Amino acid sequence: MAELSMQNGEVEVEVIHSWSTPRTLSTSLMYSFAQRDDMEVLDEPLYANFLRVTGFDRPYREELLCKMEADGNKAVKEVIFGPGRKKYRFCKHISKQWVPGLPTDLIKKGKHFILIRSPLDILPSFEKIVPPSFQEIGLANLISIYNELSELGRPPPIIDAAELQENPEATLRGLCEDLDIPFQALMLKWEAGPKPIDGIWAPWWYKSVHKSTGFEKGRKYSQPFPFVHYDLLEQCLPLYNLLCRGVRKPSCLLKSPLPRPNLPVPANEKLLAWVGDELLPRDGAKVSVFDSVVQGGDSVWEGLRVYSGKIFKLDEHLDRLFDSAKALAFTNVPTREEVKEAIFRTLIRNGMFDNSHIRLSLTRGKKVTSGMSPEFNLYGCTLIVLAEWKPPVYDNTSGITLVTATTRRNSPNNLDSKIHHNNLLNNILAKIEGNSANAADAIMLDKDGYVSETNATNIFLVKKGRVITPHADYCLPGITRATVMDLVVKEKLELEERRISLSEFHTADEVWTTGTMGELSPVVKIDGRDVGDGKVGPVTRRLQNAYKTLTQDVGVPIPTYHVT
Repeated sequence: MAELSMQNGEVEVEVIHSWSTPRTLSTSLMYSFAQRDDMEVLDEPLYANFLRVTGFDRPYREELLCKMEADGNKAVKEVIFGPGRKKYRFCKHISKQWVPGLPTDLIKKGKHFILIRSPLDILPSFEKIVPPSFQEIGLANLISIYNELSELGRPPPIIDAAELQENPEATLRGLCEDLDIPFQALMLKWEAGPKPIDGIWAPWWYKSVHKSTGFEKGRKYSQPFPFVHYDLLEQCLPLYNLLCRGVRKPSCLLKSPLPRPNLPVPANEKLLAWVGDELLPRDGAKVSVFDSVVQGGDSVWEGLRVYSGKIFKLDEHLDRLFDSAKALAFTNVPTREEVKEAIFRTLIRNGMFDNSHIRLSLTRGKKVTSGMSPEFNLYGCTLIVLAEWKPPVYDNTSGITLVTATTRRNSPNNLDSKIHHNNLLNNILAKIEGNSANAADAIMLDKDGYVSETNATNIFLVKKGRVITPHADYCLPGITRATVMDLVVKEKLELEERRISLSEFHTADEVWTTGTMGELSPVVKIDGRDVGDGKVGPVTRRLQNAYKTLTQDVGVPIPTYHVT
């Protein structure tokens, strides 16, 4: 903003608004900006108006109302945006002081940023002066301020107090860059003791910060949390975590150098997932750390696909889900209709009526304490419905490559694959081998060396016109497998189910895999050997077409969906 000459050498200043909750190092940050040679600062210029409007009591209330501008309009127009003697004016604001009736210029003018701190660190120190409450903490106001600025096309930078303590120079440099002002090294140090810029309330609140001469590293191990504030913590943490998403460099104990990854399907960045008995946004869709799926992979699951407003083979998948839950002796299982309703509601809310995939999970549920025993599961099962936009995951046009894994498929002597459980380490170890070989998947053999399935799909071969697939002794008898077997018969092809050696797959005329995630996927190379002539074969194409037709004709309709 260009400086305009005014009376007595005063100029029009550019205002920098700092918004924070109490106990967030906001005063230290004010001292930091006060060291600059181009900056004047104001300590909570909206405080008197806040006390006047809310009627809140403070030990210094009467003095503050007498000495500070208590009219919000005047405070904004004459104090915050009044002329000054330096280029910039830093205004420290506490978010709860953003009350109704303030002029819209407060948000529309100047540059804004937000300072946050974990409620785990705020609440223990808060009650020394005022008992903490949701309103006193002010995180809801901070969210509103962020949203208002974002709606104006000016989402404010967010910094975390933990980063300010851990690496003050880098954090301040980044903040100055975001505010489009030059960084000054003067911001890193200040003299100890009270300051002329301190508000009237300083003797009550600023004793600790008056001892400081710069940003000091926080304690490695914080003091125990006062669990009298546990309920308030539960209210505040989700709001803090929401704001954390906008932090330039999030603060965490386990620092990851990885950037935020790109999603295979960008549209899935915003979706709603069913967890327990409610729909939650993607980043908030989580299960308890006490849930059995976390404690021991104790869960069953199904994969389903949606085609043209219908869920393909829904009832068959639910049959298997409930069979698996019964085999694992789950109790307090939701009813079939309840599971269906959760699926329907998830799809409808997401607007997913085609080309989408559902990962349906039913865990044994939350435990009352950590441990293996199902006796600890006293809350009932946890239902998870994760619907995503997801085309078939394999190259079903040109075909895929497979390798044979050294990891053998579980025997029914150890863990029966007919139970569709979430404990997939056996499959994952084989998948790692496939990934290392740059293959789509890995073939898994049984204990006798016969082909069972791949790490993710069932498998078929064609030899001299005969379609052959392994017995479902070691492998999951897949629903897509059964569907394709029916299609083989309907297409008047010969079908045989028997033990198959690996060399028979190496010398097959055609090979394909089946699964809900990938549908019917041609295999053109196994262990470096071309399958047939290395191209997708005619039987494979014929069955792919038959399968595609079936998916368009068959399925359970999603309520309210209408073809347009």
